[in-house]
Order: sequence, then C-alpha cells, then structure tokens
Amino acid sequence: MWSCSRSIFRLIGVLCLSVIGLLSAHAQPSVEKTPNDSSKGLVLVAGATGGTGKEIVKHLLGSGFDVRAMVRNETKARALFGDDVTYAVADVRQPDQLIEAMTGARYVAVAIGATRGDSTNSPQFVDFGGVRNLADVAAALNVQQFVLVSSSGVTDEDHFLNRMFDNVLKWKLKGEDALRASGVPFTIVRPGGLVNKPGGQDKIVFAQGDTTSGTITRDDVAIICVAALQSPEAVNKTFEAYSEPGTPSGNWPAMFGALIAD
Repeated sequence: MWSCSRSIFRLIGVLCLSVIGLLSAHAQPSVEKTPNDSSKGLVLVAGATGGTGKEIVKHLLGSGFDVRAMVRNETKARALFGDDVTYAVADVRQPDQLIEAMTGARYVAVAIGATRGDSTNSPQFVDFGGVRNLADVAAALNVQQFVLVSSSGVTDEDHFLNRMFDNVLKWKLKGEDALRASGVPFTIVRPGGLVNKPGGQDKIVFAQGDTTSGTITRDDVAIICVAALQSPEAVNKTFEAYSEPGTPSGNWPAMFGALIAD
C-alpha cells in the first residue's frame, strides 16, 4: 500500500514539474548568454567541476556545443571555465532548483558523485536521488538525450566499493533505473576504474552485462559521452567502457550500433 502511495506521489511530482516546465519554457535562465547560431545545441552538464565533468565540458566545447555548467560553487567553476560556458547554480538534491537550470537545454550530461564524510551528500542522495531528480525534470522539459556516467560493477552487490563507501554502486544502479523509468532518451556509460591521464591513446572496448573489468581515462570517458550525443545509435543503451593497448577508437556510430538496447 505504501509503495503504491509513493508511486502516486512521484507521479504527482512529475506532473507538477511538467506544468512548471511549460510555464518556464519561454523564459531564459538569468545565467544564459547569446546562443551560438552554429551550435549543435545547449548541454547542461551536472558535476561540471568534477574530474570527469571537466573533461566533458572541454570536449563539448571542442565539438561545437554550447555548455551550461550546473554547479554549487560558481566562483570555483569560473576559475576553471571563465566565460567559455554559462552557469547555473543548483543542487541536484533540490528538485525545485533544477527547473531553471535545465530550461532551454537540448541535452543533459551527468557526471555527479557523492563525497565521503558528509551524510547529506551520500550516494543515496546524490548517485540515486540526484540522478532521479535530474531525470524527472528532464522528462518534464522534453530533453532530447540524457547521458549518465555511472560505473562498472553496479550489479555486483558484494563489490568492495559497496563495503567501503555506503553501498555506492547499489545506489548508482538505482539511479540508472530511475533514468530508464523516466522515459527520457538516455545513454548510460559504465566506465571501469578511472585514470587521470590524456585520452585518445588506447583502443576503447565496449561491453554489456557488467561481467568484465578494466580501467579507462576520464578523458576517454568524456570523449565517449560527447560522441554519444552525436550518435543516434547510442540512444537507450547501457554499456561498460574500458581501454586496452591498440589503435585509438574512432568509428563511434559503429561501436554504439553494435550494442543491444535496454
């Protein structure tokens, strides 16, 4: 009975967001600058100042997209990006703050993650709740594609990261499920262990089923995310991504096209 009630409350919440989205659809956020007529579209990047988020912003700008960085600390973000992007100050844990942040965005790219030592910023509230909130708003505002950086190993309940960090992978999987249930066209990238070094130097391998492991650079994860936004073949697919010695990958439509849709 309680489960049913919660579902009804979630539905009412989404309907309310839809009404708000319609009312605000013609209003540009105060952070917006003059659109670039040659742009491939505006991408809202959640987690823009994080290790992977910074790389996503860089590759989006290099690929001709306009970027709106959604951050909690605009001063910190401006030190990184200057006037190359616009800014929206919002917290993924606060759904009411996400409407204005996302209004006008054609795409959403999410590379958020919980932090240690803060119970209010735990995986439950960020990797699950934050993704769910973003997905609900994206559905209400008819976002064309939502790219989520998740993690390999999310289906392994006994993974050591769950024991070390508040069941982080279990919550990431719940975030994935919330995105799939939202109805927003999505791409879910599950990278292996993240490495901080330049990308574009190794062969990228995609897998499905969450049964393999490996490492990949944050830079390569960002390249994959941006490629997904330009490849219809990537829509509604979940996959793991690793690197291995070999010729750098380049035929993204073929790689995405070989994957099975969820």
